[in-house]
Amino acid sequence: MLIIDSQAVKNTCNASVESKGFCHYKCTNGIKRHLAVDTLGLPFFTHCTKANLSDDQGLIELLSNHLDYFRAKPVNIPKITILLDHGYHPDTITQALQNLYPQIMTKVRFKLAPKPTKAEKAALGKTGFVPVATRWVIERSNAWMERCKSLVKNFERTLSHATAKLNLCFIRLMLKRLANK
Repeated sequence: MLIIDSQAVKNTCNASVESKGFCHYKCTNGIKRHLAVDTLGLPFFTHCTKANLSDDQGLIELLSNHLDYFRAKPVNIPKITILLDHGYHPDTITQALQNLYPQIMTKVRFKLAPKPTKAEKAALGKTGFVPVATRWVIERSNAWMERCKSLVKNFERTLSHATAKLNLCFIRLMLKRLANK
């Protein structure tokens, strides 16, 4: 299972004009980090885009950059479930990916993260926001990124450098975990 999310990040004055955009619904001038993590919260795929790119388009770019992974995956093993939040539109993503690689839907399936209904919230005795456990895996990964001081804001001049910095952050995190064992 892969869990997908994006995070808008503000730019500093050092970032180039070519690498930033304005995200209207988050009111952020900068970049978006698109992250696919496994069930432990460790990165599977990473990608940075301008902030004005929609979540759907960013996910399509993320997965199209890694189509070789899906091409190499045998058909006879179970499909990879890609868990999305409700900001994504699986039909749009499916159509765009099938144009790039027609057999991709034999290897992956998209699933929207469950939202607790009012009845389920009432049964739990809660109101308002109720966290979904599977969604917190990716949110925890985003929090891990925020602990890298150089990732709090985007200082990079290109999107490829921002993606490399993101990957370095996770490499550091995984090395620290290995060193503790």
